This record gives sequence, structure tokens and C-alpha cells, in this order.
Amino acid sequence: MSLAARIRLAQERGLPLKQARLLAKLDTPKKIQDFLVSFPQNFEPEGDTARSVRAALEANCAHCIEGAMIGAFALWLQGHPPLLIDLLAHQDMDHVIAPFKYKGRWGALSKTNYVCLRWRDPVYTSVRELVMSYFHEYAKGPRKTLRSYSRPYDLSKLPLKKWVTRTEPCWEIADLITAAKHYPIVTDEQARSLRPRDAVEVASDKLTVFPIPRWKRQRL
Repeated sequence: MSLAARIRLAQERGLPLKQARLLAKLDTPKKIQDFLVSFPQNFEPEGDTARSVRAALEANCAHCIEGAMIGAFALWLQGHPPLLIDLLAHQDMDHVIAPFKYKGRWGALSKTNYVCLRWRDPVYTSVRELVMSYFHEYAKGPRKTLRSYSRPYDLSKLPLKKWVTRTEPCWEIADLITAAKHYPIVTDEQARSLRPRDAVEVASDKLTVFPIPRWKRQRL
């Protein structure tokens, strides 16, 4: 599909011309990930947000689920289904990724301010294999916290006004992927026997794309 056709498609799906051009020019999953990395981090200074694709682009910042929806929408323009996977953690924040399939293998886009929970090359033979690539680095301090993952949720099943053009928060999207069937990664017994991360691994958490504001660090 040509750039002009992708721009028209993005407009038909609810984006204004400027935003349509911005996402339509991201013609490979790698380019979408590069955009998400450079896109400013939403630290939610005024409270929790769940912005739609259009609202997040207007705000010029995003956190994980907002970035995942932007990524899923951009993948959709390339012919991939717009999918989300919820990664459920124990005593830690969930994370949301936008998976895609290329030549029969799974990869993923991700918006995060940290080093590890990001892009995954399309080399994984199953969704579980893809998710397991996040296991050792998904942590809070010394604790490895990832416990389950949802089946891929197809956003194209929803009206565009639910996640693309909505001006109000998209809490329903978060609720839907949280309520989707989840698959366990480890048993309780296995979780109790996990090796804690060492000091070097914990220190790596301080490396971020965008500096964390002081007020935000105090809440973490």
C-alpha cells in the first residue's frame, strides 16, 4: 500500500491529516518502535490517564497502554491486526504490548521508559514464547514479578470511537484486556523459588529514556 493510501486509511479511521501523515509514514514495525521510543513519556502529572490514539498524539506523550494503542493502530495501517497483550504482574504495574506476526513469527512493539520491556524482534514461534522473553527483566527491585499474560485482544472488533477518536479516557480498553483470558507463567511454588535480581540488575532500572521527575520518583 502506498503512503498516500495509508494516509487516507488513517483519516478514514479517525485521525486528522497531520496525525494520519505522522503514523502513515511509519511503514515498518521497526519504524513504529523507533517512533515510540522517541515519543515523550507520559508521567501522568495530573493523575491516571488512558488516552485514545488521537488524544495521546494531541497531548504529545504516552505511557505503555497509550503507546501500545498508537503502535497497534500504526501496525493496522500496514495490514496487521491491531492487537494488545496484557502482561499481568504481582505487586507491580501491568504492562501492555502490541504484538504482530511477520513471516509466521511473533514480535512486539512496546512503549516504556525503561530498558528491558521494549521491542521484540519477530523471531518467536508462539505468543507464550514471545511473552516469556520479558520474564527475567520484568521486575520491581530484586523481585521478578511477571505472572500471566492475556490472549491477544483485537481492537478492530471495537468501534473506532472506543480507542482511536475518544476524547474521554479509554478505561474500557484497559478493563477489556484485563478481563480477557490470562495464561499463567509460573506456579506459586516456582514464584517462591525465583532467584532475586542482583545489585547490577537492580541498578539497571535507573537507566531511562526520559528523566523521571522527582515527584514521580517519590511515588515509585
